[in-house]
Amino acid sequence: MARPVTHTDSLRDQLLTVTADLVDREGPARVTLRDVAAAAGTSTSAVYSLFGGKSQLLTAVVDDGFRSFRNSQAAAASEGLRGLGVAYRAWALGHQALYRLMFGGALAAYADCRPDPEAATGAMGPLLAVVAAGQAAGEMAPAPVEMVAAAIWGQVHGMVSLELALMGPVDIDWAAAYEAALDGVSRGWAARVPSDAGGEVPEA
Repeated sequence: MARPVTHTDSLRDQLLTVTADLVDREGPARVTLRDVAAAAGTSTSAVYSLFGGKSQLLTAVVDDGFRSFRNSQAAAASEGLRGLGVAYRAWALGHQALYRLMFGGALAAYADCRPDPEAATGAMGPLLAVVAAGQAAGEMAPAPVEMVAAAIWGQVHGMVSLELALMGPVDIDWAAAYEAALDGVSRGWAARVPSDAGGEVPEA
């Protein structure tokens, strides 16, 4: 018999958010369901009812994070490679604790939490599609799509991670630095055409 629905989607979303914040600050091993329930202003029975236990809750946090991230990328895909890059940073800045939890490795040693590999892999889908479309249109350099996508992701991920970790110079303009990085990505993977001197130059 199916478990009756006694809690709302808004409570579920709130529990996911406070869990990401708590785990970001304390680490997964130290956070208890009582902590989560208290932070959300609800009971542990609500957490059990919605998720089933701590490992399932942590898995849901990360899985929902990757789905949310993928949705934001899919929404920006029509704007091409630069649109994806802008959306990447905007999502990360808007979900900082969740971003660190998804990509920071905090759950790697937590054996009871096994996020869905398809959710994480699917997050790269919009980027793969944009790269493939750019190559088909002759706008991007011909190379294995997966390799190009991984290289681009690594570049934007590195910039965002540095910004969230506050690892740059004190007076750095992160928005400007990120725009410069996106310019470099676009130039670096642009298709090249022969120049008058016999060499190759990126397409304008």
